[in-house]
Amino acid sequence: MIKSDKWIRRMALEKKMIEPFVDGQVRDGVISYGLSSYGYDIRVSNEFKIFTNVHSAIVDPKHFNSKSFIDYHGDVCIIPPNSFVLAQTVEYFRIPRNVLTVCVGKSTYARCGLIVNVTPFEPEWEGYVTLEISNTTPLPARIYANEGISQVLFFESDEICEISYADRKGKYQNQQKIELPKI
Repeated sequence: MIKSDKWIRRMALEKKMIEPFVDGQVRDGVISYGLSSYGYDIRVSNEFKIFTNVHSAIVDPKHFNSKSFIDYHGDVCIIPPNSFVLAQTVEYFRIPRNVLTVCVGKSTYARCGLIVNVTPFEPEWEGYVTLEISNTTPLPARIYANEGISQVLFFESDEICEISYADRKGKYQNQQKIELPKI
């Protein structure tokens, strides 16, 4: 069952599920973030890895070349046409053992041709979220740091899972920075 703002607020305040937690929507002059009716709108931090083909590397998830990215810090990140950036959230998450999340992009960016891809936060996953933001347009596109980028929806199970992400020592557990592909 999808969880409401009351449940998210309680879990954020009592269990530190989301830190920092913004209780309500911040909207004035920014792309909105914070608690919504049935989810939480996360923010993108000011740390980015911009994809580049300057070294003519092949994208291979088993042998990923970190030279495929340029590190960038700033209040605005420009995503080149038909390219993408990796970024991380401002918020740190601690997902309960009986919860799974799904993350979807915000409509403001989607209407500009920007797609945010985030895999589900599995039961007992913890860390800052690594975001993939794709620019599907033939034009450069702006991303605004410390503003909303995507909405997290929380689903609570009637049963506790047998093996959580923490139990199996998932490779992206306790992320503190933008993580590149691992096997």
